[in-house]
Amino acid sequence: MKSFYPSSHPSSALPNDVLVVEDDPLIALDFAETIREIGVVSVRTASGAAHALEMIVERGPDFAFLDVELMSERSFAVAERLEVLAIPFAFVTAHSGVPIFPERFLQKPILPKPYARDTLEAILWTWRKANVA
Repeated sequence: MKSFYPSSHPSSALPNDVLVVEDDPLIALDFAETIREIGVVSVRTASGAAHALEMIVERGPDFAFLDVELMSERSFAVAERLEVLAIPFAFVTAHSGVPIFPERFLQKPILPKPYARDTLEAILWTWRKANVA
């Protein structure tokens, strides 16, 4: 697979620990594996907001990908907690068109589903800028 950034790009520019909040186990597994292939050392997954919040308390990630539409909830409570802790994140969504986001999150990075590897890589390589508006 073609990498978005050349292999000479320092891997230290990537986050060391990424939290993926995704309720579909197959998508979460594939997503986590792709993130590891890009060069992230640790990828943890949570299937819902409560689980993600527990994981953040245990150990805050360097970066997080939040699926907006979880089984019976949205991930905005997780986004709010990450924002308080100044942990950068990006939303993942299959929705297009009219934003379903609260206004405070409209400037956050969005990874569309199905995701393109190049777009995923671009977000990971620029993760430190994800909360800069």
